Amino acid sequence: MLPYLAVGAVAAVATYLLTFVWRKLAWRIGAVAVPNERSVHTRPTPTAGGAAMFGALLIALAVASRLTEFVDVFAASSEVLGVVGASAVMLAVGLIDDLREVSAPAKVAGQVLAAMVLYFLGVTLFYFRVPFADFVVLSPDLLPLFTVLWVVIIANAVNLIDGLDGLAAGIVAIAAGAFFVYSFRLREVGLLDSSNIGPLIAVVTAGMCLGFLPHNFSPARVFMGDAGALLLGLLLAASTMVVGGRTADQFSGQTYFFFAPVIIPFVILGVPVLDTAFALIRRTVRREGFSSADKKHLHHRLIQLGHGPRRAVVLLWLWTAVLSGFVLLPTLTGRGNAIVLPGLVALLIGLYTVLWPGLGAPSAYDEPIAGEIPVVVGAPEMTSMVDVMIEPPAAAHLHDES
Repeated sequence: MLPYLAVGAVAAVATYLLTFVWRKLAWRIGAVAVPNERSVHTRPTPTAGGAAMFGALLIALAVASRLTEFVDVFAASSEVLGVVGASAVMLAVGLIDDLREVSAPAKVAGQVLAAMVLYFLGVTLFYFRVPFADFVVLSPDLLPLFTVLWVVIIANAVNLIDGLDGLAAGIVAIAAGAFFVYSFRLREVGLLDSSNIGPLIAVVTAGMCLGFLPHNFSPARVFMGDAGALLLGLLLAASTMVVGGRTADQFSGQTYFFFAPVIIPFVILGVPVLDTAFALIRRTVRREGFSSADKKHLHHRLIQLGHGPRRAVVLLWLWTAVLSGFVLLPTLTGRGNAIVLPGLVALLIGLYTVLWPGLGAPSAYDEPIAGEIPVVVGAPEMTSMVDVMIEPPAAAHLHDES
């Protein structure tokens, strides 16, 4: 595992240092999120931090290519080139949207293009498990469709949760780290080939997020923007496809996780996937476009319950960690009853989420943002936050880019 951790550390350090450079460059090229009538941050802030992440991705992969541990990964196929090419396309799509807002159909078209780059260069899934049935071998006609759907779903899921400082970076760091542990375990027991690129991409993704978090946690000095959110979503999609879509064997807590190759990626990504599902249902019922913005995401609801922005972020991080542990412990121990511990932790976090606002006084940083209308839990009707916030002198805690 040491070579993987070393490459992840390179990705973290490179992202951290390159973000300093990008923060200065962003002002010069106009990559700045200026507050408007829909924003909740109150001062111009550099955005499109995904550019720094992409630079770190290239550096980390270049370092990995020089290590003997990854000879098979770089020599066996064109998948590394596919990940780099698709990442460049996704970065370009997000960067254009950060600099000059583009329409939703144009953004989706760019995501489809990135997915097709992955497909044509070999980054795709071959198997798909059907719950309560068996796994099916996907026909060549279906491979492009499944690849596109997977990339678009995961990329937009990450993009939708990018609404609080540090939220998306933290959740993706936890999810990618957990998925690395899972995929590395599959490799250890011989169910994943040594040439599989999935574990490497997962650990690099986690490293990129950890390197970006010091710049992005509240109060954020830079936003990742669509450039970063879409890039991270693509990398998560790529790593989960080549692991979950390449593992036909039964494994991972035989009793509970027969469908692990499909279930585990979605459970680990439970927070963004759940938020995306709720947003789709909510906007369909209202007959609104899926790209229309609102303040009913999970992080907004936590703030309406009385949690401050920092506490809301940490709670969602904890939920992601618990969900990841829920599927990882049986994988690592081989026993289904290992899910008891994370189940209890999930219950405690749920109780804390609901009850804490009424039990104690939050700290100065966790106070609801000045100007926000508080919500009384249990009231007949929840009062939504006002669109225009008056931010305390410290800095903005929230941003709304989804």
